[in-house]
Amino acid sequence: MKSTRFAVLAAVALAPVAVVPSDALADTVAGKIDADLPELMEIYRDLHANPELSFQETRSAGIMAKAARDAGFSVTEKVGQTGIVAVLKNGAGPTVLIRADMDGLPVVEQTGLPFASKRRGVSTAGVESGIMHACGHDTHMTAWIETARLMAVRKAEWSGTLVMVGQPAEEMGLGAVEMLNDGLYKRFPKPDYTLAFHDTPELPSGVVGAAEGWALANVDSVDILVKGIGGHGAYPHTTKDPIVLASAIVTRLQTLASRETDPLDPVVVTVGSFHAGAKHNIISDQARLELTVRSYSDETRARLLSGIKRIVKGEAMASGIPDNLMPEVTVKEPYTRSTYNSPEFTQQAIGYLQEKMGKDRALITPSVMGGEDFGEFRRADEKNIQSVIFWVGGSPADKVAAAKSGGPALPSLHSPFWAPEADKVIAAGAEALTLTAMRLMPPS
Repeated sequence: MKSTRFAVLAAVALAPVAVVPSDALADTVAGKIDADLPELMEIYRDLHANPELSFQETRSAGIMAKAARDAGFSVTEKVGQTGIVAVLKNGAGPTVLIRADMDGLPVVEQTGLPFASKRRGVSTAGVESGIMHACGHDTHMTAWIETARLMAVRKAEWSGTLVMVGQPAEEMGLGAVEMLNDGLYKRFPKPDYTLAFHDTPELPSGVVGAAEGWALANVDSVDILVKGIGGHGAYPHTTKDPIVLASAIVTRLQTLASRETDPLDPVVVTVGSFHAGAKHNIISDQARLELTVRSYSDETRARLLSGIKRIVKGEAMASGIPDNLMPEVTVKEPYTRSTYNSPEFTQQAIGYLQEKMGKDRALITPSVMGGEDFGEFRRADEKNIQSVIFWVGGSPADKVAAAKSGGPALPSLHSPFWAPEADKVIAAGAEALTLTAMRLMPPS
C-alpha cells in the first residue's frame, strides 16, 4: 500500500482492547481463531521471513493455494501472473470475494525480530535490494488462510459462493487490474460484495475500522523536465535559469490545493524530488521535479493534472522560455485509482461488527490519502458490487495513545521498523472477514 496516515476518531479506541464477543456466533469464531493461533503464527513467521517482490510471489501463492485446497476450495493459480483464485460454492445465494495482497517491498528489515527477513531480490525495474513485508501483507495472507478454513468448516451456517483471491503486486498498483484483465470476472463467479482488510499502526491492536465513502486516494506520479539555457554563474543574464523557473513552479503548484480546490475536497500535491545542477558556478540547462499527486474523485484528479500542466507552461512563458524549450510534463502510467467503500454497506458492516466483537473494537474511521488497488474490484462493475476495506490495528494501545499525545512516533507502513502485533492483527482480521461474509450469506 502507498503510504498512509490517519487519526483515530474515537478516544475509546485508545483504551486497552477487551475482547468480549456478544453472542454464540462471535464466541465460536473467536474461540476457533484463538485455538488456531499457534499454527497461524508459524505460517505468519514463515511468510514474514520469506517475502517476495511484486509479480514474484510464487512461494506465497503456493502456501495460500495449498491451504485453500486442503479446506475444500477449487483453486486456480497463475491468474494475473502470480495470483490465485479459490472458489467454494455452497448453494444458492450471493457471491462474496475476499482479497489478500501478497507482495513485499524492497526494504532492508530492521525490526530485530528473530524471524526477520534476510531475503534479497531484483525488482521488475532491475533494482537489487533487500525484501521485507514492511506493509504487513504477511498478516493479510495468514488471516486469509484462517478465513478460508473457518468458512469451509461452517458451511452449514451460510449459503452462496465464496471467492478467495490472493492478489499480486498491490505495491505497484497493478495486481488487481492484471487479475481482472486475465478474466477474473469471466472465468470465475463475479461478486456481489468485495471485502479486504489492511493492517495499520495507527489503531490499537485488534481494533477494526472503516471509512464511509472515499477510503483511499488516486495516486499519480508526475515528472516535470524544466529546460533552460545554461551558462556561467557570474553571468546569469546570458542564461535562462531552470532552477529559478522550477522553484517558481514548485511554489505555484501549492495553489492547486490552497486556491483552486474546495477545502472540503482533500488533495495533495507534493514535490518529492528536485534535481538540478552540478557545480556552484554553473547555471544548469535543466531541472527535474518528481511529484506525487493525490485526490479522491476522478473529476478532481483530472482538474489537478490539467492545473499542473497549465502552471508549468504559464511559469515558463513568464520566464521567457522559448517555445522550443517548453517544459515537459509526464503523468506516469499506470496510476493507482482511488478506493471507495460503499457508504451504507460500510455502516452496516461496522455496526454488525460492533454487535459481534464489541463497540470498542469496530469504528468508523477517516479517509486517508494513501493508495490501494483493491478499489479496482469494485470499479469493474461499480453499479452492482458493494465493497469495503477494513483497517485492523497493529500497535499496542498505550503506544498509540502516547503518539497521539506528542510522544514517540509509531513506525509507519513501509518502515523498516514496522513490526505489528501480528497475532492480534491476524485474529481480528480473520474474525472481521468471517463474520462479515457470513452475515452477507445467510443459510437458505
